[in-house]
Amino acid sequence: MTRFLTPLATSLPATVPFTGPETMERQQGQPFRARLGANESLFGPSPRAIAAMTAAVEGVWMYADPESHDLKQALAHHHGVTPAHIVVGGGIDGLLGLLCRLTLEPGVPVVTSLGAYPTFSFHVAGFGGALHRVPYRGDHEDPQALLDTARQTGARLIYLANPDNPMGSHHAGAVIEAMVADLPDHCLLVLDEAYADLAPEGSLPHIPADHPQVIRLRTFSKGYGMAGARVGYAITEPGLARAFDKVRDHFGMGRVAQIGALAALADQDWLDQVRLRVIAARARVTAIAAANGLRALPSATNFVTVDCGRDGDHARAILRETVARGVFIRMPGVAPLDRCIRISLGDDAALDVLEEVLPQAIAAAG
Repeated sequence: MTRFLTPLATSLPATVPFTGPETMERQQGQPFRARLGANESLFGPSPRAIAAMTAAVEGVWMYADPESHDLKQALAHHHGVTPAHIVVGGGIDGLLGLLCRLTLEPGVPVVTSLGAYPTFSFHVAGFGGALHRVPYRGDHEDPQALLDTARQTGARLIYLANPDNPMGSHHAGAVIEAMVADLPDHCLLVLDEAYADLAPEGSLPHIPADHPQVIRLRTFSKGYGMAGARVGYAITEPGLARAFDKVRDHFGMGRVAQIGALAALADQDWLDQVRLRVIAARARVTAIAAANGLRALPSATNFVTVDCGRDGDHARAILRETVARGVFIRMPGVAPLDRCIRISLGDDAALDVLEEVLPQAIAAAG
């Protein structure tokens, strides 16, 4: 049946960016004891959001508002912009796909970091873009190297996540502002701020919403604890925002998800509580790592990347043994980042299991 595919589609690898924990559970024949690999929020969504979504279920027979009007209005007010600056979509992943569809043709150069969030590269390849990857500088993405490569290649897009996934590191807002000031005229900065709600003070840049060369991406999946609802949004200049209407699925945003996101946004007290719990969980994972001779890297996210102290083979062995003992974690997949494992932050019950299993996994890994 592949005779019906385009040459580009035929050339793509038969893969997806991530293997889900559900797939791994089916392979192992048992559920995970602790789910700490997908950077979900085990602290959950606001009770007000849960109540709103529960009440909304009775109306699920109706299509959602295809313009996401109320959610756009609320997001605009929250960020001090106009609704014309807001795009709502099915998580950041969905918005990245639409952005690539809008901006890329086969052969158009794109710059990202080697080891950065793979879904962006997945979409770029799907639309035929020519990927150019620069290495991390230590545990951080390298803004200057991204800019230099964009100039050398004439790139149309630069992708940068701040705070970063998979390392959990971040640059100060002033660093991102300097990068924006130095953008080549031919380049759009795709600034993935999925973890912005959990980032330390001073991490987020001040960029005018009307800036013609920046699109900022946010989500309800992390701090707001609604990963399964698939609600993301972008802040960008109105012309680019309107362009998404040309290609988006106009009924792609579910009614229950929109209503839940509205309620979650209105409950900033809950988000403040989640931030405190994330800080406490970071400290505990750091202590668990240290007790086992490993080094936790500073984190600006809802996960902690842990340096296993040797090479990628050793880290993969620890990962394999941890997963085999019922704790779902992941790791960066590209050397030298693959010397690490990555552990999502969770509640005490989940971290109790991690504390029990990790020393066993390290011993089994040798």
